[in-house]
Amino acid sequence: MNTEITGILLMYALVVLLAIPLGRYIGKIFTKEKTFLDGLFDPIDKLFYRISGIDPNSEMNWKQHLSALLTINVVWFLISMFVLTNMSWLPLNPDNNPSMSGDLAFNTAVSFVTNTNLQHYSGESGLSYLGQLTLMLWQFISAGCGIAIAGMVFLAMKERTADKLGNFYFLFIRTCTRVLFPIAVVVASLLAFNGTPMTFEGKDPITTLQGDKVEVSRGPVAGFVAIKQLGTNGGGFFGPNSAHPLENPNYFTNIVETVSIMLIPIAMVFAMGYVLRRKKLAWTIFGVMTVGFLLLLTPTVINEINGNPAIEKMGIAQNLGSMEGKEVRFGPAASAYWAINTTVTSNGSVNAMHDSLTPLSGMNTMLGMMVNAFYGGVGVGFLNFYIFIILAVFISGLMVGRTPEFLGKKIEAREMKIAMIIALLHPFLILVGTAISSYMVAHNPDEYGSWLNNPGFHGFSEMLYEFTSSSANNGSGFEGLADNNPFWNIACGIVMLMARYLPIIGPVAIAGSLAAKKYIPESAGTLKTDTATFGLMVFAVIAIVAALSFFPALALGPIAEYFSL
Repeated sequence: MNTEITGILLMYALVVLLAIPLGRYIGKIFTKEKTFLDGLFDPIDKLFYRISGIDPNSEMNWKQHLSALLTINVVWFLISMFVLTNMSWLPLNPDNNPSMSGDLAFNTAVSFVTNTNLQHYSGESGLSYLGQLTLMLWQFISAGCGIAIAGMVFLAMKERTADKLGNFYFLFIRTCTRVLFPIAVVVASLLAFNGTPMTFEGKDPITTLQGDKVEVSRGPVAGFVAIKQLGTNGGGFFGPNSAHPLENPNYFTNIVETVSIMLIPIAMVFAMGYVLRRKKLAWTIFGVMTVGFLLLLTPTVINEINGNPAIEKMGIAQNLGSMEGKEVRFGPAASAYWAINTTVTSNGSVNAMHDSLTPLSGMNTMLGMMVNAFYGGVGVGFLNFYIFIILAVFISGLMVGRTPEFLGKKIEAREMKIAMIIALLHPFLILVGTAISSYMVAHNPDEYGSWLNNPGFHGFSEMLYEFTSSSANNGSGFEGLADNNPFWNIACGIVMLMARYLPIIGPVAIAGSLAAKKYIPESAGTLKTDTATFGLMVFAVIAIVAALSFFPALALGPIAEYFSL
């Protein structure tokens, strides 16, 4: 067997083996059970509660959960804007990097607060160390918010009638101190011991083997990279992201970072099963997600190993596969595996340039973000999948002539209206944004044509990818697009805001509404939602509602490019 394929199998097996016990551990945190880290972190939690005046035992309804989440996100956004627009005179700036312009700071602040980490700047030259540390803090906060609000939805899904659904601050703080922080310390340590810098010193002047004198950027990289991967934040300390040799030095660090990307998203599925005491449902959901993941992964790996058809027609051998835009230390298979990992989750980090992927591989990365529910981001990925569950239950109920029920609660018109609005929001944001940008380029190429380094089908794909990444809170890009300008900074910022908070508000409102309804015990006529048949129904809904919405746009971009080679 190809050793690169063996590496992929190893990484996937490792992430699943770690995610199952981690899911059980996260489930215990949500249900207030004792964990082995309580003795260490309980005093820290109590300090946070005391300083902020929070009563962690005060139960909240779903509206109060949302109010808490949105309020603190606004505060963090304003702090981030201040730091980014004033970095030049603030401390921890040994390389004297400049402050950001208003539109770029808006895009960056929105990007990190919303767990997107879309970067229209190059990290080593665009941020001071204080700016990097500020964004690193938001990577903990945004991930913690996503996990905490998913925990509230898990509690709402329990088979009971309830208005009070835990405490958001309790779930948020325990998520940060007991899940994100300790695992990030482990990952950062592994990276630091394998060559990733962790320092506050400025650029390091060195002399190359040619005798050239260069200054190598460095900084607190290991800490930044650890949480960017674990929190499905993405982004990068350096411009090339995890393709940079200091951010991802070797194949071992590549394994560590790749496993980190999907660890918590998969663990959240098993955490749901633990909270609800429904392991079979968790495995059904995991199975649907995995089938979708494999359908995107398999052709992508094959395409990249086989090489680029255009180069093959030139008579050039591609013994290593399609290596344009890829690092030799990883190879095409591991790069393809990362590309799908990072786009089926909302991670968005890269260890190869997605702009250089073969056309159908690029299409698969976009499809992962367009579906936005195969594992997905930490916490919020499950919320997206929850919408498809609601739709599948409703459609299944109509097909068999019964009132749709999910976990003992009737799904009625109100829940369906919310679910459909959220399901259609994602295609709306992506397709409208792409249409506007395409119109501007087509009707004023002298002014806006400079956005695109690649005209034609691939140029269209670059714009489609950018809005897809923004709407999926992903952050990766086809970097042939010149995106650091007012249009892209502001347009993508607006899309990121709408695509982050509305898909949180919708599922939380549905979960809160269902939780308050009368619980109906399971009977012989109850639709079973933990079976392969129902899993197939959910997959069909995802394919029809999500994937097919984008087929015309994909036909104009990567599919047309493929047939033009």
